[in-house]
Amino acid sequence: MNKVTISSNVAANDITVVTGLPRSGTSMMMQMLVAGGLPALTDGQRQADQNNPRGYFEFEKVKSLHQDKSWVPQAKGHAVKIIAQLLEYLPQENYRYIFMQRDLDEVVHSQQAMLQRVDKRGAQLSEKKLKELFAKHLLWAEKLIDRKSYPMLKVSFRACVEDASLIAAEVNRFLGGQMNEIKMAAAIDTKLYRQRN
Repeated sequence: MNKVTISSNVAANDITVVTGLPRSGTSMMMQMLVAGGLPALTDGQRQADQNNPRGYFEFEKVKSLHQDKSWVPQAKGHAVKIIAQLLEYLPQENYRYIFMQRDLDEVVHSQQAMLQRVDKRGAQLSEKKLKELFAKHLLWAEKLIDRKSYPMLKVSFRACVEDASLIAAEVNRFLGGQMNEIKMAAAIDTKLYRQRN
């Protein structure tokens, strides 16, 4: 069951963490949040491309979270994208988690398609092994958040694309009800749902 704490607004000292597996819709959720009025902690170093034409909304220092946590306070009052595998390295702060969930077959196929588009090869694992690994990552991350009793909202990638208005309303309630739901829903481009199971 989702743990949701509702407040009148997103407190200035809260950090909204958008997390999930790669290719699970984290960039899409960041687009929604920014459109709705929540600023993102991003440095713009990773440019939009054919895999994410609307941008990645990444902050480069996140990748080195296991070595350097000093930047984390900069994320207060912002949304920041952090893949599930790095959550354990976050220091003690006030976090709210938006956990993106997507069919694992779609995640694997989307990852493979992305690597093909940039002419790269991924880890030499079978789809079955990759799905098993992803499933373990997800379970571990959810237990980590649950153990620390942080507010968490799970969001289905498919539902986000197919009923953006509904998801915008749910996310807005979760974050305190001050977001622009119309702009959040309008940020979704259904044509980018390319790997459907």
